[in-house]
Amino acid sequence: MNAQVRQDPPERAYDVVLFGATGFVGALTAEYLAAHAPDGCRWALAGRDLGKLERLRERLSAARPECAKLPLLQADAGDAAALRELAASTRVLATTVGPYIWYGAPLVAACAEAGTDYVDLTGEPEFVDRMYVEHDARARETGARIVHACGFDSVPADLGAYFTVRQLPEGVPLTVDGFVRSNALFSGGTLASALTAVSRGPQTLAAASARRLHEPRLLGRRARGPVGAPRFSRETGTWALPLPTLDPAVVARSASALERYGPDFRYRHYASVKHLPVALGGTAALGATVALAQFPPARRLLMNRWEPGQGPDAERRARSWFTLRFVGEGGGRRVFTEVSGGDPGYGETAKMLAESALCLAYDPVPEAGGQLTTAVAMGDALLDRLQRSGITFRVAHSG
Repeated sequence: MNAQVRQDPPERAYDVVLFGATGFVGALTAEYLAAHAPDGCRWALAGRDLGKLERLRERLSAARPECAKLPLLQADAGDAAALRELAASTRVLATTVGPYIWYGAPLVAACAEAGTDYVDLTGEPEFVDRMYVEHDARARETGARIVHACGFDSVPADLGAYFTVRQLPEGVPLTVDGFVRSNALFSGGTLASALTAVSRGPQTLAAASARRLHEPRLLGRRARGPVGAPRFSRETGTWALPLPTLDPAVVARSASALERYGPDFRYRHYASVKHLPVALGGTAALGATVALAQFPPARRLLMNRWEPGQGPDAERRARSWFTLRFVGEGGGRRVFTEVSGGDPGYGETAKMLAESALCLAYDPVPEAGGQLTTAVAMGDALLDRLQRSGITFRVAHSG
């Protein structure tokens, strides 16, 4: 497949660099890029351990001999000088190195300064808000697109809501509710990020407050992502449990930036559970985990059960799936849509991250820099890419 690359002055050595390539999701992303990067794509693997990078390259080249010449770039997440050099070498930098609140900030700073497009997999609200406060203005000056949450957090919710809004009338108040179902498992890296995030409640609130002081206010429009109440959803025939994830904030930020979402937009995000006992048990388990995460010894014990770099094997991932159903209403019209795919946390997340990086490198996307959501930064271009890659976006019913 051939594609025309946008030329960004000055010329960079690479189109895409994958940082954290030897981690669990990083290796899956590398495998996806090896199979799907277009002809002539100049991409490289980056990380702190050159030996692990070499072994990953050998594994990739066993299936695709052309990967034997993949460049390997050594850089540590704590080495600001090395990260500045890494950012300056590429047009797009994708990173899987988390928890991002501990390891992510220097790379965002380097990309904002170098005018390098950046994509990651964070689901950590504190990190996203801190990066906005610290680096959005500089990224706007240099043209760098800083796009967080380019995996299961929060591409299906963000682009699914975007897809749903496009089925509704323009210029009227709109509401969208999203209902998530999945049978997937998580990896050690995901658990570490999640436990870190829920253990930092005061810091998360402080970062959100600081962001509100820096963000421009909407004039004449409103966009919200409130936490809903537990309820039985007649629309889906399941129990709907509010999910306190990054997704509603991401969708609301897309709605703030794009007038197509109407003058008054609201999005709520739920887990969809068929049976009440399961719903009650899941709520209790989540509450207990959040409570335990507040105490460092208990948090370390939970993290040690699944070490970062570990995750479900290929057979288990092949059996995994997700669906995210949306109910959108406005202007006298109601629409039911659905986003669905395979293993959400790993196989599909790797696909989403890789396609986001390729989209920024190759597709005609808006030129504006700064911290952007996937819907704002890539919109239709990424939606088309994901549909071609096997993730389904469809209208189930409208009336």
